[in-house]
Amino acid sequence: MADIPVEGPPSRQRSFTHSNELQSRLHDLVPGGAHTYARGADQYPEFMAPILVRGSGCRVWDADGNEYVEYGMGLRSVTLGHGFAPVLEAVRLAIADGVSFSRPTELELLAAQDFLKLVPGADMVKFAKNGSDATTAAVRLARAATGRTVIAVCDQPFFSVDDWFIGTTAMDSGIPATSVAGTMRFRYNDLPSLAAVLDTGAIAAVVLEAATALAEPEPGFLEGVRDLCDRYGALLVFDEMITGFRWSAGGAQAVYGVRPDLSCWGKAMGNGFPISALAGKREYMELGGLRTDRDRVFLLSTTHGPESGSLAAFRAVVREYTTGDPITRMEHAGRLLADGVNAIAADLGITEYLQVLGRPSCLIFATRDPEGRPSQPFRTLFLQELLDRGVLGQSFVTSAAHTEADVADTITACREAAIVYRKAIEQGSVDGLLHGRPVAPAIRRHAAPRRIESDGA
Repeated sequence: MADIPVEGPPSRQRSFTHSNELQSRLHDLVPGGAHTYARGADQYPEFMAPILVRGSGCRVWDADGNEYVEYGMGLRSVTLGHGFAPVLEAVRLAIADGVSFSRPTELELLAAQDFLKLVPGADMVKFAKNGSDATTAAVRLARAATGRTVIAVCDQPFFSVDDWFIGTTAMDSGIPATSVAGTMRFRYNDLPSLAAVLDTGAIAAVVLEAATALAEPEPGFLEGVRDLCDRYGALLVFDEMITGFRWSAGGAQAVYGVRPDLSCWGKAMGNGFPISALAGKREYMELGGLRTDRDRVFLLSTTHGPESGSLAAFRAVVREYTTGDPITRMEHAGRLLADGVNAIAADLGITEYLQVLGRPSCLIFATRDPEGRPSQPFRTLFLQELLDRGVLGQSFVTSAAHTEADVADTITACREAAIVYRKAIEQGSVDGLLHGRPVAPAIRRHAAPRRIESDGA
């Protein structure tokens, strides 16, 4: 058994005893204690990482019976709320007739038609399960289409778990240097930096998020990227994992009016059900099909890509986006929350240290130390105080299920948390206020500073 405390220093208001017991067992059985690094216990205050048992709307409950208003919503994959009835009913009806078959189903055709109506810049689509499947398929397709091998990626946080990208991060153990050599970086909103990379003549594809929570494209930037790709013969690939169904149902390309050659989708497509997609222009997508005389590309071939439950969930999500207005609701909640928390910080005189920033549907909170530097200890203190008061989230990413009442509860919790935060700023550190070790970046070279000791270590 892992030699880690079960309870640890007690929180002031809530017990995490059962969650800590379950987390200890998870560390024995699952590397890292979670199936996604961003979900790891090291991303939360020590001994205060809830193990969840159910959710409804924007509320979740943990193994100790604690209730929270949740933000982040399944790493941005849930935009309609947990347990959204129309999605669940569509899945129930679909899987009653079977889940996986040896031939395509009519549902695959219907789902493809739905997708291509939302994304008019794409001619064809292929479904999969993980975002990395889609981005790596796009890379492979671009290399085949251009006869080149190098990929230009924007200086944005994450694109794939596969070697071509993850080898460029701190967690590059086990990845051949030759894989890393095939990826080059350029800077967002910096056309000269992209032109310099493209000028090597080796670039098969330019991969970027058209926008992020904190970065909007400057006037002419995306159009300039499109022009440079055309001039140098590289394919333009938009990563729509976050922007899709959060910026608009048609993704960032619909918002900014720039058509990529290929686009990669996932997360909110299924309101939490596992589904991703690669979409693009016919001339490229057909290289993975049967209507080409060129060498065929092994594009996407997944056993579970056409699984009925997730395709039915996707179609139900499309219906909600077509008949309702979930983006307006999540943006309304986000504006209320950002305005409320930033007003609290202003009242307390700590706006330089605690801020809510970003697109209303994709908010983050910035936590800085007394010198104004981004701080993991101060971030952990804020997370700790929010958890104690019934707010769970590494960010303030909302969903359409967040009501004004939920936001009001959150703002109340934030006011109390901000008072503690101000005390830490005034005393110059989190000493005596933070229980346990600070959080650490999810992607880092070593387990330290949140290494967990085990027997025999």
